[in-house]
Amino acid sequence: MKRENKKPEDTQKSPGEAMERVVRVNRCAKVVKGGRRFSFSALVVVGDRDGQVGYALGKARENADAIRKATEMARRAMVKITMKDKTIPHEVIGRCGAARVMLRPAAKGTGVIAGGGARAVLDLVGIRDVLAKSLGADCPLNVVKATMDGLMQLRSREEVQALRQ
Repeated sequence: MKRENKKPEDTQKSPGEAMERVVRVNRCAKVVKGGRRFSFSALVVVGDRDGQVGYALGKARENADAIRKATEMARRAMVKITMKDKTIPHEVIGRCGAARVMLRPAAKGTGVIAGGGARAVLDLVGIRDVLAKSLGADCPLNVVKATMDGLMQLRSREEVQALRQ
């Protein structure tokens, strides 16, 4: 029998189906007369691996509810990203607060060289070859926002030529 080495992300998906990844779940405690009252916030990234990605932060009293809310909001907040083959067209730096994320195009076969929230965003947008470096603050929410800011700055050669005319 031949064993297949497939990752869960590599399974076949129907067109238009978005995949989700929970980047971080944070538990907060409010101290009240009877003790502590806990709530949760979940940072979720959703993408179709074909150029569309979105993120959201959902908050609720239960962990599962926070993730569900974040997933629904992220699906509604999906945006189209400019790509060149399976990489990005040019180098860019995204910023959010004290977090900066530098994104560089990479040669075919390099893979996604990124960590944390930046890796989740780049994987789910469908970029296969990219070099990323997170600079400054390492707050997952700000790293995800900075990565999205960088991706939103991307322009194809045709878009730049149209702007110059």
